[in-house]
Amino acid sequence: MANLSFIFCEILMILATILLVVEPVKCYSKQHKALFVFGDSLYDPGNNKYLNDTKLKAAATMWPYGETYFKHPTGRVCDGRTVSDLIAQFAKLPILPPYLQPGTHRFTDGANFASGGSGVLSETHPGTIRLRLQLSYFKAVKESLKQKLGDEKAKNVLNDAVYLFSIGSNDYFSFYQTYPNASQFYKGKFVKMVIANLTSVLKEIYDLGGRKIAFQNVAPLGCVPAMKTIGSACADEASSLARLHNRYLSIVLNKLVSHLPGFKYSIFDFYNAFADRVNNPSKYGFKEGKAACCGSGAYRGGKTCGWTTINGTKLYQVCSNPREYLWFDGAHPTESANFQLAKLLWNGEPKITGPYNMKQLFKL
Repeated sequence: MANLSFIFCEILMILATILLVVEPVKCYSKQHKALFVFGDSLYDPGNNKYLNDTKLKAAATMWPYGETYFKHPTGRVCDGRTVSDLIAQFAKLPILPPYLQPGTHRFTDGANFASGGSGVLSETHPGTIRLRLQLSYFKAVKESLKQKLGDEKAKNVLNDAVYLFSIGSNDYFSFYQTYPNASQFYKGKFVKMVIANLTSVLKEIYDLGGRKIAFQNVAPLGCVPAMKTIGSACADEASSLARLHNRYLSIVLNKLVSHLPGFKYSIFDFYNAFADRVNNPSKYGFKEGKAACCGSGAYRGGKTCGWTTINGTKLYQVCSNPREYLWFDGAHPTESANFQLAKLLWNGEPKITGPYNMKQLFKL
């Protein structure tokens, strides 16, 4: 019966469009689950295009970004789709547009607040959409849903939705670049501060109605091509921050289950999944796991992808086939890599994505 009512509602939407009704009919079904995305450049669908900072706006808005799937730059720091784009498609949702994109948004599908360069801490890359600001945008979405659907249906949308996070890397990049020789004690103190701020946001999302949280944990930061421009080996001091973060994140999420009724979570072990691809690219169908497809300098780790001089001279080199590469630029995977990673996040085994994978969270 619920399916029939939803189909009827969809028919009304089509009729409303034909009749040029200005305010479209809003449909909601218990079978329809929204996806809300919070994060950094790994998930940014182009929000930074709408920021005031010129450098942030310029990143990923030039060719060859977007060449593989969209056939034009979209603001994604990738040759095609990000992991969050692919998860939306696996969940039979449309690819979510940037939250800051002008125009009408269908928030019953969800929203993507991710911003390249952003961190958990407000001090990380000022000018980006830091996590606290992303949370404030989510609060505005909740109010919009309440106005359009009414309190009860809006509550159902938020309770049934899945919340996907990829954030923290920029906090640790910034810390490492500022304090490359920090003691273990100081590193631990910093990681605990990041985790405490992240936990505070998660609790607020829970209070706002969120119940199902999915995390892509932090990557082996020392192995990104941009970090390896100063040496051929992975910088383990940077990666050790990621490992410490991932350990604390797992502990905190497990504790939240016992304190917050109905709270369920998924952690995708992005760190180990990606590290294995860096070290054994051919095992996963890649020809190159250490150098980027697009960039300059050692390992093409220089952040010049897409940049040209005034007279049109390219300041970067680019590979002929991004599908053969794990990295597209100095810090971001190709769409081919993202597809593999998204599949693991979507329906990976418990040893790589658990205690739930995202497919299971959407079914709950």
